[in-house]
Amino acid sequence: MTVSTDYGGTPRPEAGGGDGPEKLLAPVLSAFWDEPRSWTLETYLRHDGYQGLRKALAMSPDDVIAYVKDSGLRGRGGAGFPTGMKWQFIPQGDGKPHYLVVNADESEPGTCKDIPLLFANPHSLVEGMIIACYAIRSERAFIYLRGETVPVLRRLHEAVREAYAAGYLGRNILGSGIDLDITVHAGAGAYICGEETALLDSLEGRRGQPRLRPPFPAVAGLYACPTVVNNVESIASVPAILNRGKEWFRSMGSEKSPGFTLYSLSGHVARPGQYEAPLGITLRQLLDMSGGMRPGHRLKFWTPGGSSTPLLTDEHLDVPLDYEAVGAAGSMLGTKALQCFDETTCVVRAVTRWTEFYAHESCGKCTPCREGTYWLVQLLRDIEAGRGRLTDLDKIDDIADNINGKSFCALGDGAASPIFSSLKYFRAEYEQHVRGRGCPFDPAKSTVWADQSHPEVHV
Repeated sequence: MTVSTDYGGTPRPEAGGGDGPEKLLAPVLSAFWDEPRSWTLETYLRHDGYQGLRKALAMSPDDVIAYVKDSGLRGRGGAGFPTGMKWQFIPQGDGKPHYLVVNADESEPGTCKDIPLLFANPHSLVEGMIIACYAIRSERAFIYLRGETVPVLRRLHEAVREAYAAGYLGRNILGSGIDLDITVHAGAGAYICGEETALLDSLEGRRGQPRLRPPFPAVAGLYACPTVVNNVESIASVPAILNRGKEWFRSMGSEKSPGFTLYSLSGHVARPGQYEAPLGITLRQLLDMSGGMRPGHRLKFWTPGGSSTPLLTDEHLDVPLDYEAVGAAGSMLGTKALQCFDETTCVVRAVTRWTEFYAHESCGKCTPCREGTYWLVQLLRDIEAGRGRLTDLDKIDDIADNINGKSFCALGDGAASPIFSSLKYFRAEYEQHVRGRGCPFDPAKSTVWADQSHPEVHV
C-alpha cells in the first residue's frame, strides 16, 4: 500500500489496498526499544543476542570479513564506505596491535540515531564490536562517546560489565581462545572529534584536530597502529547480518545500498522520532508514517543527512533515501538526519544558525575553515538583519567556494553546503532580506512585510 498526504497531517491511502505505510518499516536494531529494561543482557538474549557472535566464531576471521563485505553493509556515519572493505584494509602479520574504535561522538545537528540506539540496545554494539575485533584480529577496542550524554555513558558501562560477567568479554571468550577488552571513553564535547582522525588524537589525550592523510588510520591510527574507526550503527548492524544471513540483509534496500537503517526525522513534523526502514524509502513515505507536517502547514525545505548536507525542497519528496539517489539529487545521505522545515521558516535564519555552529566548532587548524566560517557568519547576520547588500550574496557564495574542498577536513565542506544549496533554491529569499531591510518572515524586522517590491535596494 502506498499513501500520499497534503502534509497538513492527514495521510490518505492511494488505490491498491494493502496493510498500511508502517509495513515499510524494518525494525531490527529498534525491534525491542519499547520493552521494559530493553538495555539489559537478559532482554538482549531473549532476542537472539550474541547468536551472531557464536556463528562468527565458527568461521575464520578472513571469512567473517568476506561475509560482511558480501552483505553490502555500508558505513552509517555519513560517507557510506563499505564496512567489510574497511576491515580488509587492516594489514595482517605486521606484529603490531590492532585497534577498533567506535565513533559515538554524535554531533551533527539534527542527528539522533546512535544515542537512542546505545540508550535502548547497547548490547547490539558490544556484540558487533566483538565480531569486528575477531575479524581484524584485535584484542583492544574503544567506544568514544559524546561526553554530555551521561545516561548513555552509564548504560554503556553497565552493558560492558554484563558482557564481562557473562564471558563475552575478557579472556578466552566463549572458549574460543580469543581475548578482548573494551574501554568506554567520554569525550569533552567537540564537533570536530566526530572526524575520525581528530577523534583518535582526542582519544590519545591530545587536542582534537584532524590529521594529515596519508597515512590512513588503517595503517597508522590509534597509537600509530592499524585501526578501524566505525560508526555505532555500522557495528551494531553486524550481529543481525551474521545471525540472519547476508541474503536476508540484501533483500532490503537497493542493490548498491542494501539493508536497513535508522532515519532521524525531526523539525516541523507531527511525530518526530527514529524510523528504522530499508534504504531507499522516500521522505514522502516517512512523512506518511509520521503523520505528515504539523497540521495546517506544508514542507518548504529539508536536509537528508543533517545540516552539513545540501538542503533539498518539496520537489525531492520522492527521491529514494539511499546513497546513490540522494547524491544524484545534489545532496548526501550523510547521517540520515531528516530535518523538515515548513513555510514559516526563514531560510536565511536557518542557514545563519547552522553557519554559526560551524564557525564555533571549527578547530582552527586550517585557514579556509577558520577564517571562512567567521566571515560567512558576519555577512549572514547582516543579511538576516537587513543590513546586507545584494553584492553580499555573491560574496558568501565565493567564500563558501574557497572553503569547499580546500579545508583540512570535511567540516569546511559541511559549512559550505547549506550556503550553496540555499542560494540555489532560495536566492530570492536572500534578496528579500536586502530589499526589505529585514526578515520578510518577521514583520518586526522588515519595512516591507506586505510589499516585497520595495524599490529601495542596497548595492
